[in-house]
Amino acid sequence: MYFTIIGVVSSVQTIAAGSGIRERSRLRKLYGRGRWLKRKGVSQVRLATGEVALAEIHWYECAGIGKREFKIKRFL
Repeated sequence: MYFTIIGVVSSVQTIAAGSGIRERSRLRKLYGRGRWLKRKGVSQVRLATGEVALAEIHWYECAGIGKREFKIKRFL
């Protein structure tokens, strides 16, 4: 990851679940079976340059496996 999440993620929403996730087969191969969710939220992030910014982040999540593959979608 080229950034670190600082503090808590707020305004968490589910974007897609189950068969609505295009990457579902890849996620199962890498991390295992489960009910995968694609989620988004807002958080403070520290970039690799040391700069701190507010950003919308997206990730995949599964009960028992946890949160995986965070990415910044846009800066707020």
